[in-house]
Amino acid sequence: MAIIVNLDVVMAKRKISSTELSQKLGITMANLSILKNNKAKAVRFTTLNELCKILNCQPGDILEYVDDEE
Repeated sequence: MAIIVNLDVVMAKRKISSTELSQKLGITMANLSILKNNKAKAVRFTTLNELCKILNCQPGDILEYVDDEE
């Protein structure tokens, strides 16, 4: 997949645990794990908005496009 989720990197920089983030987002640990491990097929804009608010970051800090044809 060409979109890489760098959520774990942003979380480490902000020193926030998966448990704390899942609670603040209002999603299960399982769903957060799916997102963190690049297993998600889609991300709701509302979830992305909340992630950016909680982590004080931009969407581009979390999502990265990588050309997978290289």
